Amino acid sequence: MSGVWMFKSNGVIRLVENPNSDMMESGGGGRRTKVLVHLPSGQAVTSYAALERILFGLGWERYYGEPELLQFHKRSSIDLISLPLDFQRFSSVYMYDIVVKNPNLFHVRDEYIH
Repeated sequence: MSGVWMFKSNGVIRLVENPNSDMMESGGGGRRTKVLVHLPSGQAVTSYAALERILFGLGWERYYGEPELLQFHKRSSIDLISLPLDFQRFSSVYMYDIVVKNPNLFHVRDEYIH
């Protein structure tokens, strides 16, 4: 992942993945966000229900160890996927975790919202 660290006047810093997105928004070009794509179907993952169906088909099972998270594990590995319960908080960090644990099956791409 790449980006630019932005410093705010109150001393808080944050990583901005696309520092030009503010300029794009003001110019009418929309804003850029990340989307998880299931490569075999070519479909973007737009909900946890869709992601869960895909993961179940790949041998992942729900793990109920932490009530504040949506978690999946595979019996054949030690991998654990942990996601926030709210899909609105499903960011690129979680997407890349899924990509790493499912090589050649998922991809994260930019999507422009107008």
